[in-house]
Parts: sequence; C-alpha cells; structure tokens
Amino acid sequence: MSTADPFEGEVHTLMFDLYGTVVDMQGGLTAAVTPYLKRKGWTGRPDALVTWWRRTHFENSMIDALLHRDHTPYREIGHRAVSYTLERAGIEHTPDEVKTLVAEIERLKPFPDVVEALKKLKTRYQLTILSNGDPDMLAAAMPHIGVEFDRVISVAEAGSFKPHVATYRHAAETLGCAPDAILFVANHAFDCVGAKAYGMRTCFVDRRKRPFGDWPYQPDLVVADFAELAERLT
Repeated sequence: MSTADPFEGEVHTLMFDLYGTVVDMQGGLTAAVTPYLKRKGWTGRPDALVTWWRRTHFENSMIDALLHRDHTPYREIGHRAVSYTLERAGIEHTPDEVKTLVAEIERLKPFPDVVEALKKLKTRYQLTILSNGDPDMLAAAMPHIGVEFDRVISVAEAGSFKPHVATYRHAAETLGCAPDAILFVANHAFDCVGAKAYGMRTCFVDRRKRPFGDWPYQPDLVVADFAELAERLT
C-alpha cells in the first residue's frame, strides 16, 4: 500500500467517466454486435464496426453540444450513430434492431481491475460518476458494475455533453465541492482536458497506450489501469 498522497489530502472526491473508463465499452459492444453481424452475413471485423459506431456517436454528441440548442438524449444520439454506421457498412437494418444494439450499452461490464480497485478507493474517497449517458441508462447500468457510487450524475442535468464546461461545473456544484478537491478519472484525453480546464484535478487511465497530446491541460496523474490508481491513492 502506498503511503504517499500525491494530493496531500486536498482531494476527497473521485469522479469517474463511465463508458470506456469504468465499463469496457469497446469489448462489450463488440461481443454484443458480433452475432448480429453474423446473422446479417457481414464479413467485416465487428470491432472495426464498433469503432465506427463510437466515433460517429462522439462526433454527433460534440455537434449537439456546439449547436447550443436543446440537449439531445444520449440514447437518441446512439440511435442515429448506429443507423448511420450500419448504412455505411451496407447492412440492412430496422429501427428495432438499432434500438436493441444501443440498449446493450446499459449492460456493459466493468474492466477486470475495476471492482477491487473501487472498493479500496471507497474506503478513503467519495466515489461519483459523471457520464454523458441519460439518467435512466445510468440507473440501468449501475447493477452491472458491482460497486455502489455515492452519486451518479448525468450531463443531461447540465444540458450539454462533455467536455462542455457546464457539465463539470454542474457536477462540482451538485456535490458542493471545490473543483480542485475533485480528481476526475477518464480513459479519454478529451474528458481529462475538459475537467482540467474547468479546474478539477485529473487522472488519465492509459489503457490503450496512446499519447495524451500536447494540450496545455495535462493530467495530474497517468496510470495504466484502476489497480495502479488504487495503489497510488490508498
């Protein structure tokens, strides 16, 4: 167990991104979509199609945030992204099939190192989620994780997708926390950049072994996985 506190007791809340950070989105959706693609006779790589799906979803959510109009639910963005991706792949599909695929997001499992690490961290920190997911999607996802969080916050409450500053501000105000008392943990550089730009401390979970980039908002910690995060903070 580590005896060094990198934040000298100033951080009391850990705030996690959910999709791709706590739960294995790429692996889980690839497993879910593989039998569907086989039934359709599609001979491409299921993981590549999931990557298209996720990139399209991300792009569409960023467009939605930049429009400064009414917030579009995450599920609706997902339906658009999957429909577009299947069309791009030349796969005939129905609206019900699209809805079924997107619903798999609510059943994603955590990465193997997550549960044990979160249980250790929970003895010392308040654990929270800040996710782009809709409130009902997050409620459905929680039983599949195996650890109870102190608070689960959807960006729908702030009316915009991350990394809009309003999302991080709303989360901090909801918890009654100063931004620098929160360590935001994410597997995505854009999310760490957004949180750090607002004033939170950040931890980049570098599962994919990719560079963070030359942003002026560099993470305070970089870890390989949640096991290392728990080792560094407890």
